[in-house]
Amino acid sequence: MAKYVIEFIGTFFLVLVAGLTGNPLAIGGVLAVMVYLGGYISGANYNPAVSLALWIQKKLSSKDFLVYAAVQLVAGLAAAATVGFLDDTDMVVAPGDGVSFWTAFAAEAVFTFALVFTVLNVAFSKKTKDNHYFGLAIGAVVMAGAFAVGKISGGAFNPAVGIGPDLLNWDLVKDWSTIWLYLFGPLVGGAVASLIWGWSQKNLK
Repeated sequence: MAKYVIEFIGTFFLVLVAGLTGNPLAIGGVLAVMVYLGGYISGANYNPAVSLALWIQKKLSSKDFLVYAAVQLVAGLAAAATVGFLDDTDMVVAPGDGVSFWTAFAAEAVFTFALVFTVLNVAFSKKTKDNHYFGLAIGAVVMAGAFAVGKISGGAFNPAVGIGPDLLNWDLVKDWSTIWLYLFGPLVGGAVASLIWGWSQKNLK
């Protein structure tokens, strides 16, 4: 049970900081802290795309994958509601004005790939075992992605970040394309990262 609680807490604070600040430095910073906080308990996924990648590599059971994903999405909803309570703001995640679905999809997939590939290499590879920089690396790649394509895709790289707030404030969104964007964009990027990482591990000498 502790690992599910940690997944909720870590995801909650990630989405909360994203909603209250929208600042890539703050988002990357809180993610790094949460990864260090919960890594030894739950693996610090905080993202269904990361959980999917670990499930593909059989480092997460089917039960844990499903529960983690559900907990992460609920945490996203709860964080968005907290943003509304604290800041009287409706948290909505959306692509930039005039950005096509496929452009935003590509941005989400590419930078989720970067995130998940980083997670796998710094936190789950035998050659980097017991390092002390894994949290900084994971936070930094999210920060870089948010700076790079935040204005293009919304910079979610995580279904919990994109879907939770948009479902909570559906009256402002009313567009199923954003749900598909923030669901499948990150999941595709995470799955591809997992497959390439798995191949690379088998070919390391």
